[in-house]
Amino acid sequence: MLFLRYENFRGYLRLYPITALILAVNLIMFLLDNWFLDSRLTIWGLFYQEPVFNRYGMAEPYRYLSSIILHAGWEHLLFNCFSTLVFAPPLERMLGHLRYLLFYLVAGIGGNALSAIIHAGSEYASVGASGAIYGVFGAYLFLAVFRKAALDEATRKTIYGTLVFGVIYSVLSPNINLWAHIGGALSGFAMMGAIVTLRKKVRDRLSSR
Repeated sequence: MLFLRYENFRGYLRLYPITALILAVNLIMFLLDNWFLDSRLTIWGLFYQEPVFNRYGMAEPYRYLSSIILHAGWEHLLFNCFSTLVFAPPLERMLGHLRYLLFYLVAGIGGNALSAIIHAGSEYASVGASGAIYGVFGAYLFLAVFRKAALDEATRKTIYGTLVFGVIYSVLSPNINLWAHIGGALSGFAMMGAIVTLRKKVRDRLSSR
């Protein structure tokens, strides 16, 4: 089972430094914003669009990234941190630390991008790492569908079950940015497909020499 964690705290930090960094940044930003800054970080960093002058949120493009490390409450923070803590480490191990960081950020941007397209023409604001986290799930979904040998059966079932639960929860819960979740998942799925294809081409090229 890919998602069972056996490492102690030091081992986790050593093996998955980017995941640990993401968790720390999410927590620190939330505590600063809620305990000391009276939500000014959220106002500064949330993803925002409105139909006249900022249709796709590009008036302040930094918000595509800054919104990924902000959260709207304890429940939101803890749910996303738990998902990151459990599900992200295997992907960091597969991709390597820096590639995983890039993957995570691009998935988050992809989630915000699809949300911006869907909500163009309306005023909309959101925060959260869910798009990036669903990018992680999207990567695993690609492997579960097209590279079954890379994952054991229990892991594949966990991926399917988690995604089904996530979609149902996103649809039924108020104030959930469903399209950011979908955009992140599609971005992660596409990126993992590209990574697998490129690695196969490199292996084929090396083996033909």
